[in-house]
Amino acid sequence: MKHEPISSAAQPHIDILMTQGYCVVDNVIPAALVQGLASDLGDCFAATQPSQGPFYGADTVRFGGLLDRSPLSALFVQHPLIVEIVEAILGPWCDNIQLNLTQAIEIRPGAEQQVPHRDQDMWPVSRMLPCDHGAEYLVNVMWPFTEYRPENGSTLLWPGSHRRRSEDLIAPDQATSLEIAPGSALLFLGSTLHCGGANRTAAARRGMIVSYALGWLKPYEIQTLVYPPEKARRFTPDLARLVGYQIHRPNLGNVEGRCPSELLGGLQQNGAVDALAAEQIALIEAFHAQRPAC
Repeated sequence: MKHEPISSAAQPHIDILMTQGYCVVDNVIPAALVQGLASDLGDCFAATQPSQGPFYGADTVRFGGLLDRSPLSALFVQHPLIVEIVEAILGPWCDNIQLNLTQAIEIRPGAEQQVPHRDQDMWPVSRMLPCDHGAEYLVNVMWPFTEYRPENGSTLLWPGSHRRRSEDLIAPDQATSLEIAPGSALLFLGSTLHCGGANRTAAARRGMIVSYALGWLKPYEIQTLVYPPEKARRFTPDLARLVGYQIHRPNLGNVEGRCPSELLGGLQQNGAVDALAAEQIALIEAFHAQRPAC
């Protein structure tokens, strides 16, 4: 993807993220907006049944599709500093990034610690490359709605575990659990070992995770089904592209050979149109240059 100069605001966070596998961006969005989003999602938290299965955990509540549940969620998903950091991390490995999921999470009192995991392992390709390969597949952004503390289930992270990708489990005493206030954001790589912590308090811990992935991967949450054209037409063009209404060069993710963004504009033109990256164009030109003249 096109690489813009990295701002002085983003660079320190990128450095920390790539060094330890996670970073906290303090006071990045007004707490009043966090309270507004949490309020918008309050009825959804109350109406959603607890999760099932040994991974999600029986004492958690999770639901997605947040761009359709509150207009405030787009301010978090498209936060300029966060998106700049994400694009700097993922940009070397794709033509464009995409939204992987938005998910609200409640960890209820009594919830046990989640099993440690790396989110990138949902894609088998992450285990096909050498462990020291530098590719990152996604970046997660955790937005607390309530105070995150070690005692109420704040996310456990293993510093440096993104450089230890062959180790599925690392000693518990090497993990850290952070205190994070609403208005701040926790970013961590898909290659970072982490898990939800145990909630040993009498109050629920609520928050939202926004995940961004390489544009050529199948997303965790199928965005174009969650936000079909009749819903995505209400989005700004940039947000529509982020949820999947864009083509990934060369020609990946097309509809009838054309960019899916055309579905939102009501265009019904026929005929495929190439969307090629510079390297494909150069290869085509080289091929034609070596052919003998007639």
